[in-house]
Amino acid sequence: MRNKIGKKIRIERLKRELSQEELAFSAGVNRNTIGFIERGEQSPTFDTMEAIATAFGMTVQELCNFDNI
Repeated sequence: MRNKIGKKIRIERLKRELSQEELAFSAGVNRNTIGFIERGEQSPTFDTMEAIATAFGMTVQELCNFDNI
């Protein structure tokens, strides 16, 4: 699951042409955290998932939809 979440966040970030640093700033998290999550090295907390989803303009439920990856 951790790898799927990381892959989905990376896909959504690249769709929006954001760097990890830009996403981190928008979500209010550390850039290293985004990298760890995208590589599947760290599981995001729910609060972090919510912040990332908000930065993308989507819900956590949409962010956790893995149908297209």
